[in-house]
Amino acid sequence: MKNRRSILKTLAALTTGLLVPLKGIGGNQFSPGDKFGELLPLRFLGKTGEKVTMLGLGGAHVARCDEKTAEALVERAIEGGIRFFDTAYSYGNGKSEERYGKYLVPKYRDVSFIMTKTTATYGKEALAEFERSLKRMKLDYVDLWQIHSVRSPGDVDSRIEQEVLEVFRKAKESGKARYIGFTGHTDFNAHKRMLERTNILETCQMPINCFDPNYKSFINNVLPTLVEQKMGILAMKTLSNGGFFGGTSHFEGGANPKIIPNVVSVREAIHFVWSLPISTLITGANDVEMLQEKIDLARSFKKMDEKSRKDLVDRVGNADLEGAKIEFYKS
Repeated sequence: MKNRRSILKTLAALTTGLLVPLKGIGGNQFSPGDKFGELLPLRFLGKTGEKVTMLGLGGAHVARCDEKTAEALVERAIEGGIRFFDTAYSYGNGKSEERYGKYLVPKYRDVSFIMTKTTATYGKEALAEFERSLKRMKLDYVDLWQIHSVRSPGDVDSRIEQEVLEVFRKAKESGKARYIGFTGHTDFNAHKRMLERTNILETCQMPINCFDPNYKSFINNVLPTLVEQKMGILAMKTLSNGGFFGGTSHFEGGANPKIIPNVVSVREAIHFVWSLPISTLITGANDVEMLQEKIDLARSFKKMDEKSRKDLVDRVGNADLEGAKIEFYKS
């Protein structure tokens, strides 16, 4: 408990350094905006120096919904000040990328930071998939390309041996990927191995939520190293991908004990994540109402103080909830 609290205190103290210092409205930090409107607050994407909105649209849900809702999600994201867009080939076998190619890129490419990912385990497979991703999205390049869903140290070693990392290096050199990174939600040891094996990656995407410090923690075991290496940190599973709502599979709620609303509120859970040194929080939204909720939370965000953060972690840790059910995706 003491070590967990110490880590949280240290990490939260570093969050301010990520904020882009701009004049605000009502005490909050907002950018002047672009031709499509006022942006959400910006944060630095680690050592890249890139400025990204503190909230990003998750592409998995863009693939799962119907065509009309997918278009509406993109439009609401732009209207709401989001300029970071996440996707991957594995989201609907390219459907999410195709929808970005229809609804995002033609109108909003010049103001959008677009990221895609590959689960390929061989270099040639990764390269071929990347070319298909660019074609689906009607892009000459992406802003960020990530090695997706590393599952174990052995998985990391295998992908490196099979030249996946080399393909990523060449993609950046060629300009087809401005930045490169990696993701995973299964085992923090996979992230540790990747960080041990290479220093060419610039971003990392992983689960960050208020229950995580209590169970197989990415916050405790990976986040300090990411901060030390000045990597851009992308937070996902911030509501445990349905686990906070009693779910046992991705995207769904369920009948298990619920952290929300029984123990914490959505506001507390999301503001906890933004109070840590992350660059952006990637939200999966089933509809525009759910997306608007997160946009409103971004606009009302004020950093949680140390006591509030500790109390929140203790509250969920003392709620007699089984970690394997709340964060069912961890191994």
